[in-house]
Amino acid sequence: MLVLVCAKGNSQVDQDKALHFLGGNLYGLAGAGIAKQISKGNRWWTFAGAIGGSTLIGLGKEAVDAGQRPNGWDNDDLLATILGGATIGVTIDLFTNHKKKKQRDKKLAAAEVSTLRISPGTTPSLDFKTGELPSMTELGLSASVFDELR
Repeated sequence: MLVLVCAKGNSQVDQDKALHFLGGNLYGLAGAGIAKQISKGNRWWTFAGAIGGSTLIGLGKEAVDAGQRPNGWDNDDLLATILGGATIGVTIDLFTNHKKKKQRDKKLAAAEVSTLRISPGTTPSLDFKTGELPSMTELGLSASVFDELR
């Protein structure tokens, strides 16, 4: 009987840490996505967003648990949540092709410089009387540039 009670208690602890790890993964993914959008793909900010997202949700969960007498604050739960965010941050970095992004950015920058034809001393103006937005070709960038980037 004692063995069954101990085995059941141990499996609940492991399941609790696994749930915290999964929660850290999910909120780390959200934090990484937000940081990636804000930093325009900077890999270090993306990783920091994953850690930050999981840390915030972990601290919030443990603060709620601290107010409840049976549960209380558990540093191991917080660590499992943060590790979940770190894992997703590393995974995103591993599966992101950084060389391809750099090459694409260089091509786009070179294309913008070579195809942008604005005379010195003039200010480009847009005519919105037709109710349509101008295309990228009309703004001075060739359509072939965007075909290469796809």
